[in-house]
Amino acid sequence: MTARSKIMQEATRLTRAGRLGEAMAVLRGTLAPPAGSETGSARSPTAGQDGVVDMVPPAAETGESWTPPRPTDAATATAGHPQARGALGGLLDRLWRPATSIRPAARPGHAASRPAAAPIANGARFEHHIYTDQAGSRPYKLYVPSRHGQPLPLVVMLHGCTQTPDDFAAGTRMNQLAEEQGFYVAYPAQTRSANASGCWNWFNTGNQQRERGEPALIAGITRQVMRDHPIDPRRVYVAGLSAGGAAAAILGVTYPDLYRAIGVHSGLACGAASDVASAFAAMRQGRSPAAGRFSIAVPTIVFHGDRDMTVNPVNGDQVMAQADAAAGSRTTVKRGTAPGGIGYTCTVRADGSGRPMSEHWVLHGAGHAWSGGSPDGSYTEPLGPDASREMLRFFLRQPE
Repeated sequence: MTARSKIMQEATRLTRAGRLGEAMAVLRGTLAPPAGSETGSARSPTAGQDGVVDMVPPAAETGESWTPPRPTDAATATAGHPQARGALGGLLDRLWRPATSIRPAARPGHAASRPAAAPIANGARFEHHIYTDQAGSRPYKLYVPSRHGQPLPLVVMLHGCTQTPDDFAAGTRMNQLAEEQGFYVAYPAQTRSANASGCWNWFNTGNQQRERGEPALIAGITRQVMRDHPIDPRRVYVAGLSAGGAAAAILGVTYPDLYRAIGVHSGLACGAASDVASAFAAMRQGRSPAAGRFSIAVPTIVFHGDRDMTVNPVNGDQVMAQADAAAGSRTTVKRGTAPGGIGYTCTVRADGSGRPMSEHWVLHGAGHAWSGGSPDGSYTEPLGPDASREMLRFFLRQPE
């Protein structure tokens, strides 16, 4: 076992025991940001300033879910340890912080309002359902556009930690796009019994395999929607943010026969972590070597802010590395600036006909938030390019 592994093991043991201050002391200096990295976003004053340890890791006594730290431990742990706060702050999408939108610089310190419900067009429906199989049970919401009857595409949207289907729908504006362009949207919901902050458990090896755990549940929800509604089976896609993005990457590996393409926003590669200790490391500095054995077999589009203080941007590179097998050989790079002012670099790999098989959008100056999203939802960056519209364009350009 390497010295670093021993440090992570000891920090994990102390955290599980509720000795968070001691865990931070062990980690102090061992997970410092890479040289030259930023410690916060000029436009996003909340980035990197959590100051709170998010959760006590899963253990048998907690029912394999994340739980809040004891107030006395949290108060002790956050006092006088800025480097340690940086190491643990933001773990698994800042689990213990209330979800808030990242706001434009013109509104510094603007208090987050309660996320608004996603609008529903006349004749459309936003239905609540529950799916159950041998892997467990999960609720989900389904947007049914007002114009339906003939087979339509389906987009499955996986929220990030602390988010809900309604919050995610409002922030991504995917329901509005569904109404505009004619497709269904399913929003699986993580339960608090499975994870105390509503995070998809992407870091557990049991949730990185076909027909097991959460991938089986999400695939089951997808199939149930396809069974109950007129869905074109050749046009089914999945996308997610952060923990949801990591789950989408896993589905691109485990269910290439079900999903025609995937979108990963601010997420991690399949197999990036296999336990709590490697989850710390992956979010801070990228995947574990074991992730190299996975490959995404479907077209993939990735968005990631280069000032992301929660999930290191190198994770976006590593998702793209897993997608190389499905990508084309013609590479082009385009640069631009969104109407809101955020610049981007988009690397496109296309097939012989010019159809994009992979796209990697690096958002310059953006943090851990859905690009081009609405401030009505949490973890959104309204000033960036419209990730929802770009993902949909990419999805629908894939051959049927």
